Amino acid sequence: MILAEMTGADVAAIIVAIASVVAVVLLVIGLVAVTRTLTALRLSIEQLRRETLPVVDEVHRTVATANAELQRLDGLLDSAQSVSSTVDSASHLFYLAVSNPIIKAIAVAAGTARASKALRRKG
Repeated sequence: MILAEMTGADVAAIIVAIASVVAVVLLVIGLVAVTRTLTALRLSIEQLRRETLPVVDEVHRTVATANAELQRLDGLLDSAQSVSSTVDSASHLFYLAVSNPIIKAIAVAAGTARASKALRRKG
């Protein structure tokens, strides 16, 4: 019998050889799984890049359009502020120009009414 002639060292060597073969097989299986995972990851990243680049370009165009609209709106607000300031100045000037003569005309009318009443009482 072959087993009877084997020493403990021979049996240990066979066990180590079998364990090494099993370990190599497990490592190969692990490497195949890692390779498949990395391939799937690479494909996913490529698909993500293809899908996101147009979105990023669209966002860039949208931001540029929004900036242009904000600049236009800023110009409109400046114009509105200028018009508001001009109207305020014009209304103040109109008040100054008209208020004094109107007050004087009202005072003359009131004075005339009093004088008229006083003359009617006397006469």
